[in-house]
Amino acid sequence: MLQRDIANSLSGVEPLQRAADAVKAAFVGPRACFFTFHRAAPSSLWDALPNRNFYLDSDYLERLLAYLLKSGWEIVTVEEALSRVSARENGKKFVNFSVDDCYRDTFELVAPLFRKFQVPVTLFLTTGIPDGGMPLWGAGLEEILLRRDRVLCEGAPIDVETPEAKREAFSRIHHLWDGPGAAEHYGSFCRANGFDAEEIHWRHAISWEMLEALRDDPLVEIGGHTVTHARISALPEDDALSELAGCRARIAERLGLDARHFAFPYGRAADAGPRDFELARKAGYSSAATTRKGVFRGGDPFSLPRNTLNGAAKSLTMAQAHLMGLTGFAARALGRV
Repeated sequence: MLQRDIANSLSGVEPLQRAADAVKAAFVGPRACFFTFHRAAPSSLWDALPNRNFYLDSDYLERLLAYLLKSGWEIVTVEEALSRVSARENGKKFVNFSVDDCYRDTFELVAPLFRKFQVPVTLFLTTGIPDGGMPLWGAGLEEILLRRDRVLCEGAPIDVETPEAKREAFSRIHHLWDGPGAAEHYGSFCRANGFDAEEIHWRHAISWEMLEALRDDPLVEIGGHTVTHARISALPEDDALSELAGCRARIAERLGLDARHFAFPYGRAADAGPRDFELARKAGYSSAATTRKGVFRGGDPFSLPRNTLNGAAKSLTMAQAHLMGLTGFAARALGRV
C-alpha cells in the first residue's frame, strides 16, 4: 500500500532532506490540491459493499470538508483553481473535489453534501452513462451479489452468503471479466441469475434530467470524462480524439454547456501521455487532469495531478499528506506514477 511505502521512502537522511524541501516548497506560492473519487456511500452501508474501495465514505467526506474549511483551505472549481495558480499569490491554498464517471449517487448524495457546505464540486461526466450506451457492469455485478446468497457464474454456482464472500466473489469475477468482453460476460451473468441489465443500469446511472438540475446549480462545474470511459492511450489517434471531442459535444448538445475541463479515465503515467494531452487541447478543453498524485503550483494545465480518495481513505492525516504534496513526492520516489 502507498501509505506504508510513504513511510519507507522517507527513511534515511537524503529522503528526509528531500521531504523537508517538499514541505518548505508547499508553503511558497499558491498551491492547488485536486481530490477525486467515483461513488459515495454512508458508513452504515460500508461493511456490506462488495466493491467498497470504489466508494468514498460520505461520513468521512463530510468530516474532511469541515476540516478543510476550518483549516483555512478554500474549496474551488477547476476553473478557479487554475486562475488562482496563474495569479501566483503567495501563501494561497485551495482544493478542488471532482467526481469521475457520475452515478445516481452523485446527484442524490454527493452534490447535496457539497451544497450543505456551500462549496463547489466538479463532475467529470462519462456521457455514455446517461445516454445508456455504457454498460455499468461493475455496479450491476455488485448489486446482484448484494441481493443473492448464491449466484451462477459461467455455469458454476458460487455461494455468497456473507459480506466477505461477496467481496471475494466480486474481486474474482471483476478480474475475470475485465477487458473488451466485459459487457458480454455481464449480460450472460444477468440472464443466468434472472436480472434485467437495463433496469439495473437506471438504478445506478445518473440521468440527463438529473444533470440538467445540476447544471443549474451554481456550485456544480461539469467537465468531460470521455464517451465510453476508454483508456485514451490505448486508442488510435482518431478514436482517442473522438472520445474526447464526442464527450464535449454531447455535453454541449444535452446541457448547453461548454465543458472546459477534462479528466482522463485511468490517469496514471501509462494511461495518458504527451500525445493524449495534445489531443485534449485539440478537442477544445482548457485543461486535463490525471490521477498522478501531487499538488499543482503551475505548469502544464493538461497534466494536472489528482489524488484519489477511496474506501481506504478515511484518515485526515493522509489527506493532509496529499495537501502538502508528500504523497506525490513518495509516489515519484517509488516510481508509482
